[in-house]
Amino acid sequence: MSTVLVTGGAGYIGAQTCKALASVGYRPVVYDNLVSGHREAVRWGPFVHGDITDRAALDAAIRTHRPQAAIHFAAHAYVGESIADPGKYYRNNLAGTLTLVEALRDGGVGKIVLSSTCAVYGDPAQLPITENTPTRPINPYGVSKLMAEHVLADFERAHGLRWLALRYFNAAGDDFDCEIGEDHDPETRLVPLALDAASGGKPLTVFGTDYPTADGTCIRDYIHVVDLADAHLRALAALDGGIASQPLNLGAGRGMSVRDIIAMVESVTGQPVQLRLGARRPGDPPELIADAQRARESLGWIPRYSDPLRIVESAWAWHCRKRERFS
Repeated sequence: MSTVLVTGGAGYIGAQTCKALASVGYRPVVYDNLVSGHREAVRWGPFVHGDITDRAALDAAIRTHRPQAAIHFAAHAYVGESIADPGKYYRNNLAGTLTLVEALRDGGVGKIVLSSTCAVYGDPAQLPITENTPTRPINPYGVSKLMAEHVLADFERAHGLRWLALRYFNAAGDDFDCEIGEDHDPETRLVPLALDAASGGKPLTVFGTDYPTADGTCIRDYIHVVDLADAHLRALAALDGGIASQPLNLGAGRGMSVRDIIAMVESVTGQPVQLRLGARRPGDPPELIADAQRARESLGWIPRYSDPLRIVESAWAWHCRKRERFS
């Protein structure tokens, strides 16, 4: 059984990936400070309570569990917050990544998969976005993730650390077994906010209705969290097989506007989504759509569950399960 250190493994994508890892025989060791993750989401391996900026705690975890590879999810990920408080993002996402890879280097761990983001591309001039699209992030979150990728590349040149950086587009949907799911505080993602509004919660704020798109709202490429988890398993196998270190886009190659998603939520729930119309948020590009051909070719990865209807249906099932638990 191969052991994998999973930083941020108590979070939304991290927990789903731990479940996938355990299902094929890996031993995921979750390392998480529980600032945004949930202890109850750690079900498939040991748990270490620690922060990625704490070198002594990282060293102890690596000594104790002796992982053969790492998957690095632990990061702050709110675009608006990164603009208001950039220091928080550089301290955690950049300095934390540096601390982690130094601990991996000194602990003899030679492989890492980084949870990166399409935010590294900023507002691209052409769509769809390939890995050759210029990286010009327009918010500190995107900058911090791009700098983390540079750290990995430099550590490979200096120390032989091999890596893959998976640049997600919009993660969405939930575990089909309803064991774990999206549960952020505060919640900022469109699908759960729209589901909450359709369930009688507070109205959904649409940030910007004057974008240069067909209906005036932002367009994003939504990818099911189960497909993302599968990509991480394939990335580990590819590193074991000698793949060259590189970034890889993960997206479905399909754009859905904010209003498209709202209409789908209304169709699935049978309820109207109460709306408020707001101004654009700083740092939000109008449209982001992935070209994930490189991931398909190099990992054999195909997004099987990222049809928008299936995303919303799985998220609605999890939303209903949460309401039952707390009612």
